[in-house]
Amino acid sequence: MENTIYSLIPPLLAMVMVIATRKVLLSLGAGILASAFMLADFNIGKTASLVWDAVKGIFVSEGALNTSSVYIILFLLMLGAITAFISITGGSRAFGEWAMKRVKTSVGAQVVGAVLGILIFIDDYFNALAVGQVTRPITDRQKVSRAKLAYIIDSTSAPVCVISPVSSWGAYIIVMIGTILGSHGVTQYSAFSAFMQMVPMNFYVWSALVMVFIVAFRNFNIGPMKIHEERAKKEGLMYDPEKPIPGELKDDLPTSSKGKIGDLIWPIVALFVGTIGAMMWTGYQAVDGNATILKVFENTDVTKSLVLGGLLGLIVSVAMFIRQAFFLRGVKGSIFGKGLLAGVKSMMPAIYILLFAWTIGDLIGRLETGTYLAGVVQNSNLNVSYLPLILFIIAGFMAFSTGTSWGSFGILLPIAGEMAAATDISLILPAMAAVLAGAVFGDHCSPISDTTILSSTGAGSNHIDHVMTQLPYALICAAISIVGYLIIGLTSSTLLAMAAVVILLIVIVLVSGRNQSNIKSLEEKTIQ
Repeated sequence: MENTIYSLIPPLLAMVMVIATRKVLLSLGAGILASAFMLADFNIGKTASLVWDAVKGIFVSEGALNTSSVYIILFLLMLGAITAFISITGGSRAFGEWAMKRVKTSVGAQVVGAVLGILIFIDDYFNALAVGQVTRPITDRQKVSRAKLAYIIDSTSAPVCVISPVSSWGAYIIVMIGTILGSHGVTQYSAFSAFMQMVPMNFYVWSALVMVFIVAFRNFNIGPMKIHEERAKKEGLMYDPEKPIPGELKDDLPTSSKGKIGDLIWPIVALFVGTIGAMMWTGYQAVDGNATILKVFENTDVTKSLVLGGLLGLIVSVAMFIRQAFFLRGVKGSIFGKGLLAGVKSMMPAIYILLFAWTIGDLIGRLETGTYLAGVVQNSNLNVSYLPLILFIIAGFMAFSTGTSWGSFGILLPIAGEMAAATDISLILPAMAAVLAGAVFGDHCSPISDTTILSSTGAGSNHIDHVMTQLPYALICAAISIVGYLIIGLTSSTLLAMAAVVILLIVIVLVSGRNQSNIKSLEEKTIQ
């Protein structure tokens, strides 16, 4: 079953069940069992053994602690605790009241989230969780649905990271590009220069980023998103109360009436500064020789940095709690344990989904689903002009099936280089750009993507609601990108392809006109 068309069955099964049942753990569980059954040749005993081995691998790998996944879980637990203490100290309430006076429309609230998503470009995990923590009080006050916030976060995290040279993604990609160019004797540009030339060719990223602002300014709510937005505006419900919400505090915690904006700002600042500082430190420690900024980000330990930054943020949030409890007397000190427990409990739904996603990702990797898809591209007898287009589609399907952009980069970027070198070397940069774009597209559509899961968590949105509301926008941006890659393959002109993408986005702006009177009345009700 490995490295065959049958290896596509588990991820497709999981996605179909997600759409049909809207139950993410049940759907991922079905995909896990299907993967293990196929790997075990339908032997029940061996199936159980494979599932256990995959679960164990999340925590222990090659006889040592798997720090990457353990650090992510620890970071989520600390973030939950930070959120609880920010709520108890009155920081969220004070920030919401402050923002209400300055951000007076739902459009403004959405734009704040989008701009923060673009500015925090260091790492997608950190982006997804930090932007959610800062923006959620603003969007809640302006009755923007949590599904909309999750879409804004997801569509500005990975897209910005993949085109930023100073990010964990950018450094990884630049290193890969350098290896590929060197292996094919391409010397007219350096790895960094090639990366920067590929940035305007990443049509999906630009489409996705522009789409976020179209959605915000034009109130372009389509498909399931329209339902969520109408419920938020008319009923004041930011999410469906019948569905589990990762990152949402369930316990009724007291809130200090003496809380200030600083009770929210300083823990978040500590989290941000601590994480960035830790990334620089871990990267510098791992560099041999001259430590340039690019080398530092290439070698940084992102998950360890998240834990160190989270620990600093937690320490500051606890200090804020102590100040409120024992100096300002705004809240009782005895609530500390309850707050800590509530914060940890709030993150458990996200952790459960991550554990299931990591398990199915491991088993799909053993089925060699990505290798099979890569082989389809490599062995196909296609017109070289269609190479960027085909690679975009395959990368999208690979990232969707496996839930990982980075895995798709690692498999398909070298293949893109080989195919371009063997046919038309001038297409090597568009071909690699198409892989990067397609991987981000597939990641946006995949319910098993860790970035998608963390975007749901950061926004406090039901995970499946986020996946289903983001899907129509991702597909529209993918359709626009397909036109761009078809043109660049046929003409070798980045300018012409980008012009086509811009024209299509302008068309969307024109057709996404909103009923101004209805929107105005809804906004007036929101302010009231």
